[in-house]
Amino acid sequence: MKISEFQKRTDDWIKEYGVRYFDERTNMLVLMEEVGELSRLMARVYGEQSFKKGEDAANARKRIGEELADILFVIGCLSNQMDIYLERELEASFEKKTIRDRHRHKNNPDLS
Repeated sequence: MKISEFQKRTDDWIKEYGVRYFDERTNMLVLMEEVGELSRLMARVYGEQSFKKGEDAANARKRIGEELADILFVIGCLSNQMDIYLERELEASFEKKTIRDRHRHKNNPDLS
């Protein structure tokens, strides 16, 4: 799916099922909530935190994908309601990073 299709599909979903977009502040807070949920899983699956008794450790990796998708959905909402075209912004971001970091990471001895 192209990013423009993702943004349109997000908008269509909001209009059909979500009634309307939450305001930008609320969506930003929802985004932080989703990032927190991802962080909790990452700390347990890849970090040093342990699962609490009764938590579903076996299903945690699958849930990481679900949380990443939830984060993307909220980013789609925020970009739509602020008239930001993510495809264009991502292209500009890749160009900026390429110019700025063309040699930086290759010359970083910590990344060898």
